[in-house]
Amino acid sequence: MSDTDRRTGSGRLLTGAAFAALLLGLWGWGPDSVVGTSGPMTGDIAAVGRPVGERPVARDPLEPADPRRVDVPSVGIGAPVVSRGLDVTGAVEPPPYEESGTVGWYEGGARPGATGTALLVGHVDTRTEPAVFYDLSAARPGEKVRVTRSDGSVAEFTIDDVRVYSREKFDARKVYGPHEPDRAELRLITCGGTFDRERRTYTANVVVSAYLTDVEEARHDG
Repeated sequence: MSDTDRRTGSGRLLTGAAFAALLLGLWGWGPDSVVGTSGPMTGDIAAVGRPVGERPVARDPLEPADPRRVDVPSVGIGAPVVSRGLDVTGAVEPPPYEESGTVGWYEGGARPGATGTALLVGHVDTRTEPAVFYDLSAARPGEKVRVTRSDGSVAEFTIDDVRVYSREKFDARKVYGPHEPDRAELRLITCGGTFDRERRTYTANVVVSAYLTDVEEARHDG
């Protein structure tokens, strides 16, 4: 990815082996002991919710701007967003556990609202309590995700899919790739399934997919 792509947010997600490594790197966040587990899982990939009725039309992508906050009002999620990169293994670095109320944005990908697929990642729990995305699996298609951006605008996304992917069999391009070309899309990702105490990791991940449908422009008082 070029320096220009990183500055503008127009760069695509990783491909090939690095792409797969990025996916695998998200799956190892389980603490030594857990409060509970995220949503249900049946088989390799379980649809937690599916679109019902007519979906709103996708809005044209916005100019790139970094995310500052994410809200999913229907499930009570509201949290600041911080930029995260890759660690030495090529995995996305989630926020540290002491910042379990914070959501991480993969700064090497798209900016939320700009063309491409933006990734927001968060913990489901810590050793002692639920974390920022504990209720993410309760989100349903048709509900809204709002991302406040550094330019003062609020990008509003409509959820079109909620799925649980097992660690054993997954398709990285299906998880991260755009559902439709040239749209502004968003993925919210956290741990799911059950906690494997031997491996100290979760067996699956909850992936909420959404696409841009509206925007509140920045307010300029005075």
